Amino acid sequence: MLRRGILLAAGAAALARPSRAAGRTVVLELFTSEGCSSCPPADALLGELVRLPGAVAVAWHVDYWNDLGWRDPFATRFATERQRAYATRLHDEVYTPGLVVNGAAIVVGSDRSAVAAAIADAAPLPVPATLVRDADGLRATLGATEAPLSALLAVYAPERATPVGGGENSGRRLREFHIVTATHRASVPGGAVQTLRFPAIAPGYGAALLLQQQDLRIVGAADLGPTISV
Repeated sequence: MLRRGILLAAGAAALARPSRAAGRTVVLELFTSEGCSSCPPADALLGELVRLPGAVAVAWHVDYWNDLGWRDPFATRFATERQRAYATRLHDEVYTPGLVVNGAAIVVGSDRSAVAAAIADAAPLPVPATLVRDADGLRATLGATEAPLSALLAVYAPERATPVGGGENSGRRLREFHIVTATHRASVPGGAVQTLRFPAIAPGYGAALLLQQQDLRIVGAADLGPTISV
């Protein structure tokens, strides 16, 4: 498995060209691991990206680092398979930290310039979507679409700090953001405005809805921020 990473530029305090993300939705999927020493800068950058207007951002923790000194408690095979599917479709490699933008481009997740350029160049998402809580769980409302789509609900923990006891980050306390902890999938037939139902999520957790074509390009998305834990 190939991995690569570029450290954040010294003294860089803000993303270049972030303004084109404002007013429209852009989906940012970071593939990361607590076992990867190149990943903490990308995790920190994601913590900034989640605050961009219109950003729907999640961190997928892959499991292919788990036998290299530290078992990431958030790692899943689902995340690894999702990253592999993107790499195959986009003719790229599987590495951490990798950031996928709108299912259409892969960049090194800690390279601020590349991330900013990919966000600025991302096409608008054509299918409007909303995601809300109600008495029965979560309700997603989708705009009309001609072709069938797949819908993925990614439940995430907004922020966690993990002391790492082994591997490349041994002895560090890693701060991570929008970590995917559960997923739910649904099929969306082509047609007029539609409604999807998903189970309720626990207080303190958020959810991201991703609508994808067969070629994995994302055509619609919505973010539901966490409620306050009680």
